[in-house]
Amino acid sequence: MGFYEEVYHRYNGFDFAAFLAGRTPDDVRQVLAKEHLQPADYLTLLSPAATGFLEEMAQKAHSLTLKNFGRVIFLFTPLYLSDFCVNRCAYCSFNAGNKFARTKLTLEQVEEEARAIAARGMRDILILTGESRQHSPVAYIKDCVSILKKYFSSVCIEVYPLEKEEYRELVAAGVDGLTMFQEVYDPQVYARYHRGPKSNYPYRLDAPERSCCAGIRTVGVGALLGLADWRREAFFTGLHAAYLQHKFWEVQISISLPRLRPSIGGFQPEHPVDDKSFVQILLAHRLFLPRAGITISTRESPAFRDNILPLGVTKMSAGSSTRVGGYAHPDGAAPQFEISDPRSVAEIRQLLLKKGYQPVFEDWQQWDSLEKQLCS
Repeated sequence: MGFYEEVYHRYNGFDFAAFLAGRTPDDVRQVLAKEHLQPADYLTLLSPAATGFLEEMAQKAHSLTLKNFGRVIFLFTPLYLSDFCVNRCAYCSFNAGNKFARTKLTLEQVEEEARAIAARGMRDILILTGESRQHSPVAYIKDCVSILKKYFSSVCIEVYPLEKEEYRELVAAGVDGLTMFQEVYDPQVYARYHRGPKSNYPYRLDAPERSCCAGIRTVGVGALLGLADWRREAFFTGLHAAYLQHKFWEVQISISLPRLRPSIGGFQPEHPVDDKSFVQILLAHRLFLPRAGITISTRESPAFRDNILPLGVTKMSAGSSTRVGGYAHPDGAAPQFEISDPRSVAEIRQLLLKKGYQPVFEDWQQWDSLEKQLCS
């Protein structure tokens, strides 16, 4: 039994449109007066009726974030190891059908990248690959982790779904976190956008749970906003995070809110998410899951990231490159997508300090810093 059987299938046949259209301002007020929210309350906060209460939601979200996280913002940097991919995802530059020179870092180049990133002060890294077991086997990922552990206190992965024993092998090698975007929670929409091994919807959906069973310390989930109706996608993302948080209380669960960005092929989202809707998603997540982390990446613009900081954000990427080998050689491979916030690590750090936040770079600092914040 997993998330799909235990939670998702309960909503088969549920009339989301009727529920959302039927929510009233009084319904929203009643939800905002509650201390603990149920799924129906959460969906109410995602409804059109809640758009008139964003200020009230923001105040409560800010208060809950300070209570549970203090004024700490954890910083990380993504490192792309390879852009070889066997899938044909309509929205991704790494789509196997796109013609460009593919790249995979040698172990020497991985160390070169590690030195370049560490020199900027970063100690928390997320490694990514295209989905190709041939070009990026688990053995290769493990070798890369062995190198990266010399430079970084926390090494997380965002790679193709693995078996539980493979996750256990990487945890033993030093991996302590997993990010796994389901991309789309709606199975019919998922099937339309994915070709190749990634088209196996349930296998991908259960990957976070397999990693939790393997002893991973942190897990992040999310939907790629723009591929399907954002209200339903945000709802199931939150339910997925809540399911994992309840079942694996010792694992730190977080949610990411990635919006589609321009990529090779010129894919245009059918369900674009504007800034106001994005804020509503963020606030609803925080009110439903007060103890879950919320990650905002450099997909978002500098001004927008700055403005939403007080609304529930706990983790940000900084000084990012979405190119393989993009730190030691910035003008090399094609990016997976275009970033929107090009600011350096030093600039992000200065911004956070100016706004009264404590930027945290090293994994060992996380709980120490958080404890100091909450006890002050």
